[in-house]
Amino acid sequence: MEHVLVTGGTGFLGSHLCDLLLRNGHAVTAMDNLITGSVENIAHLAGNANFSFVHHDVTEHIFLEKKVDAVMHFASPASPIDYLKLPIETLKVGSLGTHNALGLAKAHGARFLLASTSEVYGDPLVHPQKEDYWGNVNPIGPRSVYDEAKRFAEAITMAYHNHHGLATHIARIFNTYGPRMRLHDGRVVPELIFQALTGKPLTVFGDGSQTRSFCYVSDEVEGIYRLLKSDCASPVNIGNPVEMTVLQFAETIRRLTGCGNQIEFRPLPVDDPTRRRPDISKARELLDWEPKVDIEEGLKQTIEYFRPRV
Repeated sequence: MEHVLVTGGTGFLGSHLCDLLLRNGHAVTAMDNLITGSVENIAHLAGNANFSFVHHDVTEHIFLEKKVDAVMHFASPASPIDYLKLPIETLKVGSLGTHNALGLAKAHGARFLLASTSEVYGDPLVHPQKEDYWGNVNPIGPRSVYDEAKRFAEAITMAYHNHHGLATHIARIFNTYGPRMRLHDGRVVPELIFQALTGKPLTVFGDGSQTRSFCYVSDEVEGIYRLLKSDCASPVNIGNPVEMTVLQFAETIRRLTGCGNQIEFRPLPVDDPTRRRPDISKARELLDWEPKVDIEEGLKQTIEYFRPRV
């Protein structure tokens, strides 16, 4: 039985990844400092003999006595509210944390997978975004603490691959949604659903014409898992190529929740990307993967998760 370490294992994506790994017959250790994660996300795994949790900050040296076969590095604040409130921590986990996680993988001869992000493309000048696009990122803007932390993480991951021969993988994750997202974390899905279910105006920034491509969490973690099992070391986009404007998305949530809330327009945040859609040709070819859950079905499940929690 392979043993997999998931850093950030109590977070939204990390906890779903733990579930998938356990279903696929792996032993799993989740590691998290709980700054943005929650033990509630892994509470259902209590008593599972193949699962353990370690409360630890990965910016400090990581030691695990048990042999590790794969390290999946998901530790990082991932929403604008979090990384704007925790800028230094975000930079440290992307740099020191990634270095420590890579060091552990090297010491154990383990495979390593980095959870990178579509934010490495910044406000893209190329559409849709392919993996060979270098991006358009403001290195000193308010979002840079996250964008540049992930770009550095990709660079050091490739350095370990090229210099040490470490088996590495880089998943560029696009907008993902589903159960276990946190209310009020600043991301568009939980915020709009919360507003719809509580009778508040639905907040849309700018005129709502900016686009996003939303991938349901079960599809996302399946693509990431397939990447871990592949031989591909270069970055791979894992996301949904179906593109929607934020205004269309808000209107879909309003319809699915049955609310009559007004839509309220607010000024765009600084450096907010105007268009975002992955080209997933590489994932289709190398991983035989593409999303299966359509946006309406995914949103219905997400709304039902949030309904008793608002």
